[in-house]
Amino acid sequence: MNRSRVTLDQWQALVAVVDAGGYAQAAEELHRTQSTISYAVRKIEEQLGVDVFELEGRRAALTEAGRVLYRRGKALLRESERVERTAAALAGGQEPELRLAVEIVFPTWLLLQCLQRFAEERPDTRIELYESVLGGTEELLGEGQVQLAICSRVPPGYVGDPLMHVRFIAVAAPSHPLHQLGRTLTHQDLREHRHLFVRDTATRRGTDTAREITEQRWTVSHKATSIRAACMGLGFAWYAEDLIREELASDQLRPLPLSEGGERWATLYLATADPDTVGPGARRLVEMIREAVATSVAGDERIQP
Repeated sequence: MNRSRVTLDQWQALVAVVDAGGYAQAAEELHRTQSTISYAVRKIEEQLGVDVFELEGRRAALTEAGRVLYRRGKALLRESERVERTAAALAGGQEPELRLAVEIVFPTWLLLQCLQRFAEERPDTRIELYESVLGGTEELLGEGQVQLAICSRVPPGYVGDPLMHVRFIAVAAPSHPLHQLGRTLTHQDLREHRHLFVRDTATRRGTDTAREITEQRWTVSHKATSIRAACMGLGFAWYAEDLIREELASDQLRPLPLSEGGERWATLYLATADPDTVGPGARRLVEMIREAVATSVAGDERIQP
């Protein structure tokens, strides 16, 4: 049987140095001395025969080998945490708390109905709900901060199945200049006006995947702020139809008469962080969500393609 020459504590020290931005910061985060952290990284270099860091000016930077070891070490730590969570779930049987991340485009009323029903069955289970956007949902799932996620993309290596389709429509306030043109609109018309977005909640955002239409752009943190701005005539946006039912019914927002692209569809997935750690409470909530969506889709054509 092969024995690892590098301990989990040493991998933890290396990852902390990179993530925290230095040895002193890593020592503070892990509640250890700086010399202990330095020794752990030095032992990795000695035992594996590679240099992890190199000097670039006055700062230490990862070598090419160091970048590989950092990625693999971080994955190893996550797997170790996953094993511990599995053991805890198997030992406990019933989860005292459920954590879930839900894309803000998922119908809020439907989610609350499911949580209400769940609370009636399991009143002692605490619920931690993260209302997230795009990469933020994937990040929460990928880092093991939630057990369940309703997301628009399932990260590689995770289990998820299609849950529902959501219709997005382009809208603006009746007073907005786009509605005053009195004709079918093109994307060129949109370029002259402000586009409203809700910010991706990921802490480490990569390439912006938002569809650039105009240089005039406002990005806010909450869907309610964006919708309010649209109702005030401050811009246009594509919203999940369910989010703006009341605004459409009260004529605070109107669909834009676009020649093409006025309607978009997205698929939402129901994903689990690790099937082996999904306890009975989480499985029951999954059942409730699927049942509620199936019933809702059957009676509401607006949320199916």
